Formats: sequence, structure tokens, C-alpha cells
Amino acid sequence: MVNKRETHSCNNQVDAFAEALATARQMQQNWLTYGVNFVNFYVEDVDGDWLETWGHDEILGNSRLDAIKEFLVSDESVAVKVRQYLGERSLFDFAVNLEESWRISQTNDRLSAVINLLASEENSISTDDIRLLDLANSLLEKLAEIL
Repeated sequence: MVNKRETHSCNNQVDAFAEALATARQMQQNWLTYGVNFVNFYVEDVDGDWLETWGHDEILGNSRLDAIKEFLVSDESVAVKVRQYLGERSLFDFAVNLEESWRISQTNDRLSAVINLLASEENSISTDDIRLLDLANSLLEKLAEIL
């Protein structure tokens, strides 16, 4: 009885492998026959902007990210200080990274992540700077209120 189940499981694995191998061989044959145009068989809307918009579906429709972006462009004193601190750095990129940092469950780890986001390689300010720590704490407090 046990032997029958093992054989059945093994046959399923062999069948799955054979199917994957056949698919790979067909793809290789299409490559040899059609050159780079073989991609038309495997990718819908190959001439579209799918490469430029790759990953946008994760960004668009994210209500937490939208709230963070709205806060960062607001007249809130903490948002103004963050924008001044960031200088010429991209506010959108900062918002995306900030939203990712918000997913960190441990408070101390989240604070460290926000400090590192604020203190870029371009800034010569130490991550131990008290102003940076205060700004990161204030930012996290405001985000806790709005998220």
C-alpha cells in the first residue's frame, strides 16, 4: 500500500518534470525559429509600456503610501522639517521607503530604519545626531496618528 502511494507520487513528479521539459524545449525551438521575436508567443502586449510600469501596481492604490505622500507635502511642521532635511532628494522615493519601513513591527527597528532613511550618504550628519533622532521620532509619531 505504501509502495503504491510512493510510486504514484513519483509518477506525478516525473509527469510534471516531463511537462516542464517539453515546455522548455518548445521555447528553445521558438527561439531558434523566430529569434528574439519568439517573445511575442510568451508576453502579452510586448510592445506596450509593461517594462516602464513594472511594479507600479504595488505602488498605485496603496492607501498607506497615499497618506504618507499627502502628509509629506502638507504644511505640518514635521513635514516641513522633513522636506528641509531631505533637501533635493526625491520626496516620492522617501515616501516609498518610509512606507516600507512602516511595515517593520519592532518600534526600535522602525526608528533605526527611519533614521537611516533620513541620514543619506550625502549628508555628513551622524546617525547619532540628536536633531536627526528628534526628527525621526516626531515623524513616527505623526505617522502613527495618520495611519
